[in-house]
Amino acid sequence: MAEPTASSRGGLGTIRNATKLLSLLAEGPALQHLTDLAELSRMSVPTVHRLLRSLVQAGYAVQDPVTLRYGLGPELSRLSSHYRSKHPVVNAVSPFVVALRDQLQATISTSILVGTELVCLDQIDAGDRGPFRAAPGSAPALKSAAGRLLAARADDDHWRQILEKTPGNLVETAGESRHEWAELEHLYAPAPDALRPAEVAVLIKDAENSAVAALAADVAPGKTREDIDRVVEALTRTAVSCGGNLRHG
Repeated sequence: MAEPTASSRGGLGTIRNATKLLSLLAEGPALQHLTDLAELSRMSVPTVHRLLRSLVQAGYAVQDPVTLRYGLGPELSRLSSHYRSKHPVVNAVSPFVVALRDQLQATISTSILVGTELVCLDQIDAGDRGPFRAAPGSAPALKSAAGRLLAARADDDHWRQILEKTPGNLVETAGESRHEWAELEHLYAPAPDALRPAEVAVLIKDAENSAVAALAADVAPGKTREDIDRVVEALTRTAVSCGGNLRHG
């Protein structure tokens, strides 16, 4: 195989640096200053400025005309929408989730592990959700039952990266529980605070028995162990029904 040319190496380096900036824009506040991004990325200010200008022109970043700070651009939303709508897990689960929501009277979410975060691909809200609604998004993997099931099965290097992005109060628990979580097919996580509900999650496995996603349901306050077991049973039936149609990779 031919050695990469200098121009190809430079092109790959440019892409890598641009994606680093996009990750920093995603992880920080909505709008960030050029010099802060340069410091966080460990790149020079001129390099960061040049990359951001290209990202703005392409729609992957925006610059506030008043503060001159930078944020994520709308083109990312378009790409994300296409990614979610074409994802094989979404296509496999979507025929079942409305009926599952109605059966359990709970919000149903379908999520995957991406890097160190749990990313929600699809969410069907319960009818009695109330005035507060958490929009589908991403969060540190170990903050949820679904994320714990998937993250615990990652390789050791990936697991260390996940721990580095985990809130400090969860790191010790995660370290002690990883091997237990890795053996489970479902997991219950109690409500972390008054604004967020408890959760039950089960694994979605493909035809080769690899865990590719997680299916989760909110658990209302006051539910008994028998109630939670019924939720697990319903989620598991759905996960098994759709998992056989998935092919790894």
